[in-house]
Amino acid sequence: MGTKSTNSGNIHIGSLIEAQLKRDERSASWLARQIPCTRNHVYKIFRKSSIDCALLLRISKAMQFNFFQYYAANVGEAMAERLGTHHD
Repeated sequence: MGTKSTNSGNIHIGSLIEAQLKRDERSASWLARQIPCTRNHVYKIFRKSSIDCALLLRISKAMQFNFFQYYAANVGEAMAERLGTHHD
């Protein structure tokens, strides 16, 4: 899936949003108009390792991309490790 995370499983959601926005060939200004906020605030979001769920939902809807999938995958891996069923 290519998630940007550290060995501890932390997800840097801002980087993931920025990368998806670039893949979609959209600008920070476009996202700012969609969610709505200032362009400067969008650049602040890109630098955040975590954001509010309501904001992430607005971003996901605007971009038509489920950013929550990264967290769901991370939880699934953690549960598998805890249960000893993790397979590489």
